Amino acid sequence: MATLILPGEWIKNWEKSGKHEFVQLCKELTEKTDHGRDIRDIQAALYELCWQVVHGNLKLELVASVLGDMMELRDDMPSILADVFSILDLETSALEEKNKREHYTQLVGACLFFVPEAILKERLDPETLESLGLIKQAHQFNQKIVKIKTKLFYKQQKFNLLREENEGYAKLITELGQDLSGNITSHLVLESIKSLIGCFNLDPNRVLDIILEVYESRSDQDEFFLSLIKSYMCEPLTLCHILGFKFKFYQEPNEETPKSLYHIAAALLHHNLIELEDLYVHLMPVDATIIEEHKRDISEAKQIARKLVMVVLPSEKSEDKDKEKEKEEEKNEKPPDNQKLGLLEALLRIGDWHNALSIMDQMPSFYATSHKAIALALCQLVHLTVEPLYRRAGLPKGARGCVMHPLRSKRAPRPAESFEDLRRDTFSMICYLGPHLSHDPILFAKIVRLGKSFMKEYQSDGRPDVKDKMETLLSCFLSIADQVLLPSLSLMECNACMSEELWGLFKLFPYQHRYRLYGQWKNETYTSHPLLVKVKAQTVERAKYIMKRLTKENVKQSGRQIGKLSHSNPTILFDYMLSQIQWYDNLIVPVVDSLKYLTSLNYDVLAYCIIEALANPEKEKMKHDDTTISSWLQSLASLCGAVFRKYPIELAGLLQYVTNQLKAGKSFDLLILKEVVQKMAGIEITDEMTSEQLEAMTGGEQLKAEGGYFGQIRNTKKSSQRLKDALLDHELALPLCLLMAQQRNGVVFLEGGEKHLKLVGHLYDQCHDTLLQFGGFLASNLSTEDYIKRVPSIDILCNQFHTPHDAAFFLSRPMYAHQILSKYDELKKTEKGNRQQQKVHKYVAACEQVMTPVHEAVVSLHPARVWDDLRPQFYATFWSLTMYDLAVPHSAYEREVNKLKVQIKAIEENPEIPLNKKKKEKERCTALQEKLQEEEKKQLEHVQRVLHRLKLEKDNWLLAKSTKNETITKFLQLCLFPRCIFSSIDAVYCARFVELVHQQKTPNFCTLLCYDRVFSAIIYTVASCTENESHRYGRFLSCMLETVTRWHSDRATYEKECVNYPGFLTIFRATGFDGGNKADQLDYENFRHVVHKWHYMLTKASVHCLETGDYTHIRNILIVLTKILPCYPKVLNLGQALECRVHKICLEEKDKRPDLYALAMGYSGRLKGQKVHMVPENEFHHKEQPARSATPANQQNGPGSTGKPATSTSKTEEGTSEDGDRGKDKSQGTTKPVNKANSAAAKVTTSNGNGALNSTKAIKERDDKEKSGKEKKEKKEKTPGSTPETKAENRREKQRDERAGKEERVAREGKEKTPKADREKVKAEEKSSKDDKAKAGNGEPMEPSRERDAIKESKSKEKGDRGAVAGSLKSPVPRSESAESERDHKRRKLDSHSSPSHSSSVKDNSNEPKESTSKHHANYNSVSRSKSREREMEKKDSDNTQGRSKEKKEDKDRKDKKRDHAVNDRETSQESKRKKDENGTNSTKNSKSASPSCDSPLSAEKEKSKRSKSSSKEKAESVKPERTSSGGKKESRHDKEKSEKKEKRDSSGGKEDKKHHKSSDKHR
Repeated sequence: MATLILPGEWIKNWEKSGKHEFVQLCKELTEKTDHGRDIRDIQAALYELCWQVVHGNLKLELVASVLGDMMELRDDMPSILADVFSILDLETSALEEKNKREHYTQLVGACLFFVPEAILKERLDPETLESLGLIKQAHQFNQKIVKIKTKLFYKQQKFNLLREENEGYAKLITELGQDLSGNITSHLVLESIKSLIGCFNLDPNRVLDIILEVYESRSDQDEFFLSLIKSYMCEPLTLCHILGFKFKFYQEPNEETPKSLYHIAAALLHHNLIELEDLYVHLMPVDATIIEEHKRDISEAKQIARKLVMVVLPSEKSEDKDKEKEKEEEKNEKPPDNQKLGLLEALLRIGDWHNALSIMDQMPSFYATSHKAIALALCQLVHLTVEPLYRRAGLPKGARGCVMHPLRSKRAPRPAESFEDLRRDTFSMICYLGPHLSHDPILFAKIVRLGKSFMKEYQSDGRPDVKDKMETLLSCFLSIADQVLLPSLSLMECNACMSEELWGLFKLFPYQHRYRLYGQWKNETYTSHPLLVKVKAQTVERAKYIMKRLTKENVKQSGRQIGKLSHSNPTILFDYMLSQIQWYDNLIVPVVDSLKYLTSLNYDVLAYCIIEALANPEKEKMKHDDTTISSWLQSLASLCGAVFRKYPIELAGLLQYVTNQLKAGKSFDLLILKEVVQKMAGIEITDEMTSEQLEAMTGGEQLKAEGGYFGQIRNTKKSSQRLKDALLDHELALPLCLLMAQQRNGVVFLEGGEKHLKLVGHLYDQCHDTLLQFGGFLASNLSTEDYIKRVPSIDILCNQFHTPHDAAFFLSRPMYAHQILSKYDELKKTEKGNRQQQKVHKYVAACEQVMTPVHEAVVSLHPARVWDDLRPQFYATFWSLTMYDLAVPHSAYEREVNKLKVQIKAIEENPEIPLNKKKKEKERCTALQEKLQEEEKKQLEHVQRVLHRLKLEKDNWLLAKSTKNETITKFLQLCLFPRCIFSSIDAVYCARFVELVHQQKTPNFCTLLCYDRVFSAIIYTVASCTENESHRYGRFLSCMLETVTRWHSDRATYEKECVNYPGFLTIFRATGFDGGNKADQLDYENFRHVVHKWHYMLTKASVHCLETGDYTHIRNILIVLTKILPCYPKVLNLGQALECRVHKICLEEKDKRPDLYALAMGYSGRLKGQKVHMVPENEFHHKEQPARSATPANQQNGPGSTGKPATSTSKTEEGTSEDGDRGKDKSQGTTKPVNKANSAAAKVTTSNGNGALNSTKAIKERDDKEKSGKEKKEKKEKTPGSTPETKAENRREKQRDERAGKEERVAREGKEKTPKADREKVKAEEKSSKDDKAKAGNGEPMEPSRERDAIKESKSKEKGDRGAVAGSLKSPVPRSESAESERDHKRRKLDSHSSPSHSSSVKDNSNEPKESTSKHHANYNSVSRSKSREREMEKKDSDNTQGRSKEKKEDKDRKDKKRDHAVNDRETSQESKRKKDENGTNSTKNSKSASPSCDSPLSAEKEKSKRSKSSSKEKAESVKPERTSSGGKKESRHDKEKSEKKEKRDSSGGKEDKKHHKSSDKHR
């Protein structure tokens, strides 16, 4: 700065221009207005000038004169100059150059004339003053200064101690302690105090201390003392030190700071007489200690929580208790005196929120309010601030409320008059309270009520200008609920009223907000504070205690305990309870019953906890085998249903959860919806319905409720209403339906990739069943308007929402019914005609109006070519009707009415029921009875209207231009198959609809073809079904078969219901008959042939599915078979074929797939029960006997019989040629295996019972047969044989013998057993059947080729089978060329009908007798395995020596053996039979799925070669009668040998046969 002010030119030319310039500068600087700045600038200028003199650059005289002139510029210029000299004094005294010091001294001396001495003496050093001569001696001057300072500052001139001037202080205390009620003011008292200080020389600080002491004792006189202190006070810091000294006195151990001291400190802070920062440092403990203590509290709480959760041994428990006692005693001895908290409490008491907030911010969160006194003080402050608003908005009607006196201080927070005012201070106060609002339940209730009042205002006020403010306030209230209300509830001692009060607020929040709050409460709140950590641990411990003791018997007591515990900590309790339920599902019932003491809030929390448990990402929803849904999910779903039905819990959250899961493509949680709808609405979905239940389900709502479900569904009105409201309020009804409909296929194509097929099927079924159940619920519970408003039209559903057609119609169907009825009612009102005919016409008109748009809409669902075969009207009619429209279940109505009558009677007869209860119950039953009768009447009228409508419509249903085949294909593809597997009632409906279309004589509908297509190829349909769909498909087939069986069983019924109906026209295209079109009716007998063919096709398909080994095929076909058991199998041989296959499944799956085993065993048992109702084939449909066969019809299917004629009356060309082909293929090398299998089949027949014959002759013949079989076997073993040539010769001889013997024996048996009348009847039937056959239709040309494919398959499988071939369905028997020529002759002779089943089924039956011997061997073998080894060796010898033996010797030996081993034979036979019964081996291993023919695979191996070689004679004997009786199918290659051996067989064959039958009957 010096360089700027004094440039070098000025110094050089000082006298010329420099002096003038300097003076001018100084004048400018003094004229500046900025006072502080110009002094500094002048000082700098003077300093620079003087510094030039000290350095010798300017002369002393010149400068002194300039400085003298300067004194006139300002009054304080001498003082400014003195300051400059004092700085130079310090600087020059430190310099080493003496001349500079001298220059300085001379300068100061020259200035003495215009700078006063006094100023210099103040500011210059004593040594400098001495050198200037201003003082004599510096040393003496210093001494004098010390003395003066001591006198000024350290010599006491005022009295500080009370005893020093006791009178003065006594008067002071009296003055302060006087009665202040009069006109005495602080100003008057202050004057007196001043007088006393002056009079008695009292120390002012001591006086201030005494004023504070008196104020402390008279703390009620705030106003007086505060104004006195304010007037008296010198410096705030002095007052702060005095207060700090007082606080310090109480910081000694075991000292307690008085509340009065806190009060005066708070009052002084509140009135800004002292600063908090100044006082805070005097208070103890320091902040670091407080933070450490808080951390210690948290760790202790966590430790306690851990101890409560851990399992502790009894000895450890006692030790821990002792330690805890010691700690508690220590704490009690030294209560910590926290002066900061004391001051905080005092501040809150007087309403100084600003300072209190500053103290609380220095501490950990909620540390201060964890002390009850502070919490209560803060609560009191909040009470005062909310009082006016609470009086206006929150106070309930009729409540008076406690009067609150406002704080006298004007500086306290202003009371809130509106909700907006709460944001000022109140919300922050409440937030600082946190969980410790629990100390003041009244304030808790007030805040909740204010929240309720605000929410009502928020919901009603829709003004846009206040919307933002309202949103801000809403978020504030939500924060209060999260941080204060819920944590406080946790710390309250089970206060149910508070819980209910809080629910009053929470129910006004949407569930999304509520669940968010519960989530915070459950997962975060309990970790924020030591007290909450402890409370959580205690709650879990208590919950464990209760749950361990909860049973069905003590539900009431446990329920009360659960209720108590849940009022405060529901989230923790329910979390534990749900975890237990997930493990132990038997807890569900007692837990649900025990929840009756919960509050509304707790129920809502329970809903949240359930959803959270369901959504737990750590839990797998599948079991480890990946084939079933986890049991924990099933348990939770079951709990959901029970809890939501029994208690008034809001459903929206749960429903939205399921919807969201479906949106995400997860269908597991549909289980929950299924359970909830089932329990709340009483709508069950099960495929295990009895026929009575199913019948009831086709009636009205009342009948469904009474007879349609397993459990009697009562009191679902309220719960179903709640469910409906939840769905409608949240717009979830249609979205859930659509999502489920879409998810069905999603399960397969999106979810199903990695999952097990069984699980995919299960999920698909669950999805479908839930859709069915949910749709049923909506249809029965939604009003017409609600339903129509929500469900879009069918084309939008299918095309826009991609809903599958079956589901779309399922959802739309109730809508159509509603619309038709409402339109019908409208038309009835417009024209008041009561005639039934008029009503019907109106109904038809209503249908047309409603359904015409539907007919137009459905056209877009399928390609245009579809409508060439079906009319949209027919399609829409099929899909829009239900069973309710087609038939009235009169028997179901009658059954339920009778039940109610019985109930009324029982009530009347029961003496224990009180009279009033009797009356009520009777009234209820009577009302129900009347309702049912009214409903039945209503349905009857409705059905009549519908049938009339259909009668009018039917002519337009199907087009004549399309072929019937195509029409039926489209009908099956688009209507029948999709709907028959949709639900059980739909399955019945489909069958009933087909029958109805037939009964209505619908043009162009071929009933016969429809049934044929349904029964002919079920393999693919069955294979593609899920488990539940199989149940439904089985029910559909069962209903179809019922109709067919009714027509089949009675000629009159058939002629009444089928003859002259267009559905039974058989139309032959140009197929070589007559080259043109010819229509004819199918007569009764030919219809029976067709039905037999259908039965055969069902058997073939069933056997195929059973033999695939595929889980789905086997499971599904077993389910279907079980469902159709009442109507199928009816033919004995088909039943036996099935029985064999099913038995094999039982054996194979026992250890592999237990569910298949259980199904197969169940079916097997029921099938055995049905055997008594089965009939031989010739009774099922008339079969023509070949002229050369003398076997009577009534013997053909008897036990041990020889089968049926192969050339049946309706055998087709294809079937015959097929037989021939098979004969050629097999005649070369399969004779032995065939024989073996056939003999095994005979065993099945004999062992499983004879429906047709039980005569003693048959028994004797069987006995003889068995014995002769034994003899031959023994003979063969002992007969030596040497070469293969002799063996072959021997075999040929035996075959010739057997054929001859068989033919003769069969002829003889036929003559013996067939009564004359029967023989005549047979001849007559043969004759009539020829005439019938001329008219018979060709049926299905595709069947024979299918059968051939199956046979090829059977051949390929035969090679792999051990010891068995030729099953009961397809059993190739070797045939000769002569047999073929014979068949050709017959084929030309007889009219044939397209039923390959006859030839095949004959073959099936013909094989059965053959099984007996192999079975006998098998069982014999299993009884004595050791013998089998010996016989194997003997067999080899016999092979070598076989050719040498002679026929006479054989006969003789056989007779000998018969005598020798007769007894032994019977024992063995009996033993084998017993073994067989024990092991359940009632079928043999044959072409596709025979059971093993012996009890163990080992013995089967050993016997394989032996049976094929050594037992050919007895096999031949069993085969021979079959072939003979089979007409053209016997082998006729060796006719000469037959005549030669005839006589030999005459005597032995018949007897043996009789004995064989007899013995097997005995064993059975």
